[in-house]
Amino acid sequence: MLPGDFTLLQVTPALDSGGVETLTVDMATAVAAAGGRSLVASRGGRLEEELAWGGAELIRMPVDTRNPWMLAANAGRLERILREQKVSLVHVRSRAPAFSALWAARRAHIPIVATYHGIYAARSPIKRWYNSVMIRGDAVIANSVYTREHILTQHRVAANKIVVIPEGVDTGVFDPARISAERVSAVRHSWGIADHDDHQIVLLAARLTGWKGHSIAIEALAQSGASSKARLVFVGRGEDVPFAADLSAQAATAGVALHIVGACSDMPAAYLAADVVAAPSTEPESFGRSVAEAGAMGRVAIASKPGGTAETVVDGQTGLLAQAGDVDAWAAALGRALGMSRGERAVMGSAAWARIREHYSMAGMCEATFALYRRLCEAK
Repeated sequence: MLPGDFTLLQVTPALDSGGVETLTVDMATAVAAAGGRSLVASRGGRLEEELAWGGAELIRMPVDTRNPWMLAANAGRLERILREQKVSLVHVRSRAPAFSALWAARRAHIPIVATYHGIYAARSPIKRWYNSVMIRGDAVIANSVYTREHILTQHRVAANKIVVIPEGVDTGVFDPARISAERVSAVRHSWGIADHDDHQIVLLAARLTGWKGHSIAIEALAQSGASSKARLVFVGRGEDVPFAADLSAQAATAGVALHIVGACSDMPAAYLAADVVAAPSTEPESFGRSVAEAGAMGRVAIASKPGGTAETVVDGQTGLLAQAGDVDAWAAALGRALGMSRGERAVMGSAAWARIREHYSMAGMCEATFALYRRLCEAK
């Protein structure tokens, strides 16, 4: 499905954790599995070993910088890499390195595509210009219809230059049938929750930052009437220690049992350890990976609207939607989800499982992306 003698260079700031980093590794692995060469320019991070296992090569570079002098130096080095490694196409996944990658690709006469991963705010003309680097290549991948409409609203770009390719979930990894009870138990114990604890678990999987809605989740659970029989678990990076302390204090005051557990290395088991998954982002998500992963594991997810998550979830059928930032709406949604019987949640979770496999699979994402790669390479 790839062009002959195909070599892909992805450019991404880091390889720590998060949706962009995970997708970089996923695509690198898929290209290698399809018979192509897969290179990633990045400063690296904790996913380096996984990248190597997938058959890809890391080219360590400080592409996470915004320093103009470093951007220029990166551009020169990237151009040399493109020529020496006979790169067929560049795929860039973030704004700062896009400046260097675009310059290098143009100098080397190589096609370049960018994935617009976020709903980038533009409160000034300068910021809109900065964001627009993502639409200056040969094509733009929008990870949802919502993202596509945002791009068209924010930038002067031809609609046919934008290709909607939703993010894919690896349903071989996120498969309830492959997760043992021992793995689920190990995750619960790492959270400080015993196997015999009969509290329902509400899981929020996102880095600790204000707009991901952690505070909303605490307040909404307190108001839902179900807080006495539930535990709230926050999984994700937590570099902001004062923010974590504030959340703990808020939960104690509200009478909510809160576990802030940091990053989790076994997210498939984490979703199975939960009864309900919440994604209460206060700003629109471009896609919302945790919601799709939860659905793949057959779990009921509650997501904020508007945003890309409102496309992933069919309200009342595969999950629930609540207005972003509306504590009352979120309290009602949490109360409804936690008030369901196990059977009712299983029916909704089964519908979510089927929807993810039909519309948001890794295979579907790779097939659509490979088709775009072929078209751009043939056009060049």
